[in-house]
Amino acid sequence: MPPGSYRITGYETRQVVDIDFSTFVTEWRAEVIEHQNGKRYVAPFPEDVTRPIQYGVGVKSTAVYMSQYQLIPYNRVEEQFQDQMGIPISAGTINNFNKVAFERLETFESWLKEQLRAAALIHCDETGINIGGKRRWLHNVSNERFTFYYPHEKRGCEANNEMGILPMYEGIICHDHWKPYFKYGRLHSLCNAHHIRELERAAEQDKQKWAEQMILLLTEINKATNDAGGCLEKATSEHYRKRYRDLLLEAELECPPPDEPAEKKKGKTARSTARNLLERLRDFEDETLRFMDDKIVPFSNNQAENDLRMTKVQQKISGCFRAMEGAKIFCRIRSYLSTCMKQGVTASEGLRLLFQGKSPEFMNVKEQSAE
Repeated sequence: MPPGSYRITGYETRQVVDIDFSTFVTEWRAEVIEHQNGKRYVAPFPEDVTRPIQYGVGVKSTAVYMSQYQLIPYNRVEEQFQDQMGIPISAGTINNFNKVAFERLETFESWLKEQLRAAALIHCDETGINIGGKRRWLHNVSNERFTFYYPHEKRGCEANNEMGILPMYEGIICHDHWKPYFKYGRLHSLCNAHHIRELERAAEQDKQKWAEQMILLLTEINKATNDAGGCLEKATSEHYRKRYRDLLLEAELECPPPDEPAEKKKGKTARSTARNLLERLRDFEDETLRFMDDKIVPFSNNQAENDLRMTKVQQKISGCFRAMEGAKIFCRIRSYLSTCMKQGVTASEGLRLLFQGKSPEFMNVKEQSAE
């Protein structure tokens, strides 16, 4: 600085954000007294302090967070605890923490099913998973506020009945037209994102002009519905419904049904993929267009697909589940963590509460209203 007279006019600041892993040990001492007759008495320890040396809430919740939420394989969780925290922890111990979390979440799972059974709208989907080297199915029932996962050997009604949600459900089910879902619920809504993917295939591979026009029409209806606040006025709805029907009538000329054989055989004559799609859109008009007439019904089943996405990531990172037990542990914990985050509770906080023996505030049923 040049020589002269100076005065302080303020400050400039810079900050460095860093982390420092620290481990601490809390030692509890219970006073021991001895009677004159030689009998010893030991003061009680806190209820959750049951062993000479044990892991605390922070270790347990962090291990479950890393393995079940961040999907880090057990051996890498071991390495991080040892390298960064100086805590020797085995894969068996991590697995035990996950089992404890699973057992403690039994009450949550029952509560969760009640919430979904009472909801006005739910999304359903399923995806293949590998358990013990065999193809099994991961089922999902969810909406904007709750998520439920369940693994099963089967894909259809047997699994749905065992889950215990759909058999008692009386609302609207949004799905991808998997037929077993039609056995449940009061009304249905079909995923139009799924329809658009199929229409794109029909347009590109089968050169179906009507499919291109249907994509544009569905997209237009969706935009109009969103602009109207989620529900169209009756006159506008009827206008779009007429355009929808007229387009499918035109499609009949471009994509007609197959000729019936002279000798009628049992069953339905085979149709092309494009023809099957056309007939589905025709026969399930109400289910396809329900989103424009009911404010709570979305355009697509993307909610369920998004909720299932991280389970597919788990399969890519860790490979298959060794047994059904591991899959059930994963699904119940993920149901809890996904629901927590939808309710504004972080996964870390949810696990901390769990190992403290507490329930998140959103589980107060009196304050929880059905959708």
